[in-house]
Amino acid sequence: MPMKHCAAALALAAVVLAGPLCADADVVTDANARAADVASKFPGTPPAVRIMAFVQVSVFEAVNAITGRYPPLQAKINAAPGSSVDAAVAAATRTALSKLMPAQQAAIDADYEAALKLVPDGPAKSNGIAVGEQAATACLTRVDEGLSVPDTYRPHAAAGVYVPTMLPAVPNWGKRKPWVMTSGSQFRPAPPPALTSETWTRDYNEIKAVGAKNSTRRTPEQTAMAKFWEATAPAVYWPVARSVAAVLGRDVTANARLLAIAAMAMDDALIAVFDAKYTYNLWRPITAIRNGDVDGNDATERDPSWTPFIDTPMHPEYPCAHCIVSASLGAVLQAELGSGPTPTLSSASSTAGGAVRTWKSVGDFVREVAEARICDGVHYRFSTEVGASMGKQIGELAVKSFPKPIR
Repeated sequence: MPMKHCAAALALAAVVLAGPLCADADVVTDANARAADVASKFPGTPPAVRIMAFVQVSVFEAVNAITGRYPPLQAKINAAPGSSVDAAVAAATRTALSKLMPAQQAAIDADYEAALKLVPDGPAKSNGIAVGEQAATACLTRVDEGLSVPDTYRPHAAAGVYVPTMLPAVPNWGKRKPWVMTSGSQFRPAPPPALTSETWTRDYNEIKAVGAKNSTRRTPEQTAMAKFWEATAPAVYWPVARSVAAVLGRDVTANARLLAIAAMAMDDALIAVFDAKYTYNLWRPITAIRNGDVDGNDATERDPSWTPFIDTPMHPEYPCAHCIVSASLGAVLQAELGSGPTPTLSSASSTAGGAVRTWKSVGDFVREVAEARICDGVHYRFSTEVGASMGKQIGELAVKSFPKPIR
């Protein structure tokens, strides 16, 4: 997953906030859209996803303290009778973002003030603000857990031989304290296939053909998917969740719960995937294909000038991070929908010029993300399959772990 932030976040925000993606928004989904836009400005996808987890858990705790439908996730927050949910959501979002993204304070405060203008002055408003601030402050007590692990990544090189000196991204991310998993290694997969295996041969040759920058095998539709899912920041994923939250008949507590579960699942998914990535340290396609003559496999021919469709992310290949995130979100959304109808899922992508894509089912969405990363030239098929399997398990665990309603 690329570690750069979305370069066209403002254009994407305009689509998300003004377009049909939020047609039936409430205060929780409105706040989520604004927060995802702010978080997507953070220079790195895992930290941005982490920020959204703290925001959405804070929002849930604030809303739930007022409506009292679930046991609290953490410390109980006392809410005065009649406290404003709208004010609480705004205050929880602002408090969490202010702590985690101080460089964006002006934008955070502007969103906060705009939200509060819609709430009548009075005790309900002031009490709601107090609830939101308390909820976020309580959530943020665990903000530094696991981030003090030193970066001890050791570049692989023979003594005296030059290797690229840019260190890979977040090598310590798998050591963070998860929300619902017992540890980052709970869902660690088996090792990737051997370089002499049929699976390796199949997937090497597939990505070599369809994932090359100037591939003649990649179809226009595959190219569109690949360009769309070059985006990795929160702003490309949250509209999919809001597609479900916008279903008629839902209320703010249900949506606060849904978005909190989704946020925790996606954050834990990245903890799990980076644990696995740095455990196995598998080479990326650009490295493998340019060294196809040294892998011990006569069926994988070297291409000394092969280049992927998009820039290769700065971390090991296995498993696919985009795939684990999409599948973890997909599992949460599928559990929420159950056997009922699925609304049209949609999102927009800054890396595709604000283009909007839609999916008729959760499965279609998850499969497209995996296929796109192969067409991007950055992930082997076996890696997408393993990542999606891990994400499904983590999403299901997040749903199962969430407190049951009191009434």
